[in-house]
Amino acid sequence: MTTLQEAILQTPSLVSFWDFQEEDNFHTAQGPFPYVLEAMSGPIKRVEDGVLGAGAVELAYGQWFRLPRSECPALDFHGSDAKLTLIAWIKRNPSDNPQCEAIAGMWNESEKKRQYAMFLNLRIWDSQDQVCGHVSAEGGPTPGYPWCMSTAIGATPVAKDEWHTIAFTYDGSHAKVYLDGLLDEREQYNPYFYDQGLYDGGSSGADFTVGAVHRSGEMGNFYAGLLGGLAVFQTALPAEQIRKFSLNVR
Repeated sequence: MTTLQEAILQTPSLVSFWDFQEEDNFHTAQGPFPYVLEAMSGPIKRVEDGVLGAGAVELAYGQWFRLPRSECPALDFHGSDAKLTLIAWIKRNPSDNPQCEAIAGMWNESEKKRQYAMFLNLRIWDSQDQVCGHVSAEGGPTPGYPWCMSTAIGATPVAKDEWHTIAFTYDGSHAKVYLDGLLDEREQYNPYFYDQGLYDGGSSGADFTVGAVHRSGEMGNFYAGLLGGLAVFQTALPAEQIRKFSLNVR
């Protein structure tokens, strides 16, 4: 029987897959591109509560992982032909989080070099606690707004203190977000029509970060909780494939 990990690694469009089983603060991806995530803001604890292995990492509020842009060219999705999928296996901290919660992506708001990122709790367009898939062609704020407003937003709040599979896809025309294997449909916002492509940050664009993004001149939008795995693909996976990668299909 094929395990979930094996199914992920056998997917042709896989870029990198982190299962966070290492004991140190450097986590090397499996798959075609063995990129290394480095823990920031102190050691990130590994706990024996995993879903893709025995353990997971527990990000305290203010902690995050960094992968410099120059070291991960295959994660630099940009232009009119950009396509991608991010899938994460998470267990949110039960305490209140005062900010939006960044899961992963290339998203630097401070320098107006936004490309793509998956969030929770974005708090725009009457949202709170749902999965969000941010996309930007401008890099800066959406014209007429102080922030970037182009995003897919699901309908269902992601419950805390329990494991969930969340996913974000972009196929060049629509951004979509999934919760526990299903497209979390919401009128107007999921699927979210966006055919402008993704910003090209060039050599000085955003790093790939996990658990936070750069905004207001510093790192913020911290995710707090367990992270059991993260997979990135260079195409927009179909719904049936995302369903297969989910822990508990709703």
